[in-house]
Amino acid sequence: MLRLLIFVLLLISPMRAIAGTTDEVLAAYRGFADAQNTRDSIRIRAWLAEGPDLLWVSDGKSFWGADAILARMTGFQKAEVWRVEPHLAAARVVELGDGVAMLHMPLTLVIGQASQPGRLRFLVSLLFRKGEPGWRIAALLTATAKP
Repeated sequence: MLRLLIFVLLLISPMRAIAGTTDEVLAAYRGFADAQNTRDSIRIRAWLAEGPDLLWVSDGKSFWGADAILARMTGFQKAEVWRVEPHLAAARVVELGDGVAMLHMPLTLVIGQASQPGRLRFLVSLLFRKGEPGWRIAALLTATAKP
């Protein structure tokens, strides 16, 4: 009986770790999305990993480091309407290793004039690393979603 209990505990421990990682990564992403939607560059920067290897691939171009990413993002945020609408129900978190996970999901970017904003559909993949302050974005990769 004890062996069976130990076996069952060993089986569910990795599942609990994956579920915990998923919850933590999704919570981190929600914080990042909220910071974007409130156009709070200080909070946006806080969700980004430190260092020159931080990457955002946007419109087929690579932007390296927090300064370049924030400059590009704040340029977009000059639009009258700028809001990310992540489709979290379709999100998948893949644990790649200890303290490293990928979040992939569809997202709609609402951007433009208040009278008639555009709705651009993207697929986004974010690489998260867990460090001292918690989960931070190490890479953000975007592609236009195809129907």
